[in-house]
Amino acid sequence: MIVAAAARLERFGHFVGFAGASLAALPGVIFRRPGEVVRQFERVAWGSLPIAAAAGGSIGLVTWLQARRLLMTYGAESNLPSVLAAAVLVETGPVLASLLVAGRMGAGLAAELGSMTMTEEVDAREVLGAPTVPSLIAPRVLACTLAAPLLTVLLDASALLGGLGAELVGGSLSPEAYQGRSLDFLKLSDVIPATLKTAIFGWLVALISCWTGLHADRSTEAVGHAATRGVVLSMLAVFLANAALVPSIQAIVRLIGWTG
Repeated sequence: MIVAAAARLERFGHFVGFAGASLAALPGVIFRRPGEVVRQFERVAWGSLPIAAAAGGSIGLVTWLQARRLLMTYGAESNLPSVLAAAVLVETGPVLASLLVAGRMGAGLAAELGSMTMTEEVDAREVLGAPTVPSLIAPRVLACTLAAPLLTVLLDASALLGGLGAELVGGSLSPEAYQGRSLDFLKLSDVIPATLKTAIFGWLVALISCWTGLHADRSTEAVGHAATRGVVLSMLAVFLANAALVPSIQAIVRLIGWTG
């Protein structure tokens, strides 16, 4: 048991070193491998656009239906746009967008790098003078880090449009009144940090997925297992990071006195 714990601790130390190396390589990859960064960004962002838009519209519609039923009980249905916008923009949208990135890219990156490890392509790159972290890991990490906030904005907008569509069909507010009431409970100090924190989620998703793929055993079965672990661990990291970031962000906002 002690040996197993020591081995896990050692692996965690290696992962921390891997995370530090990938973070240090991010500034250089923008100038040295811009084409690869753009290709990976397109893969993450463009490939996730349809599901992010569909998920946002669905969340907006369902949240409108559920919230309206509850608010009507207390005669407060006029607050529905405010409640929906606050729920989506502050928490539901950022977390859901990050989970979509984790579900799509967690498996994809782990399987891709696991296959490259199995076929010894990673070793061949090292021999040819292309270190793994700057050439393979950093572009993927940077792409996920940049794509997650943009997908969050798209999902948030789709959710608000879904709620607006439901209001126009089944509610009583005009589009102008709906838009005005949507901002009642919101401040920039709530929305901006909630959106930007997804960059950290994207960084964690890419980092964990790449690590899982690189350390998969060299067999086709192991690549499949690595893809599954990449998704599970990435989603778990999003939940844990969110639980740690929310109180930290709130404390920082209070400390700097940001009230707008």
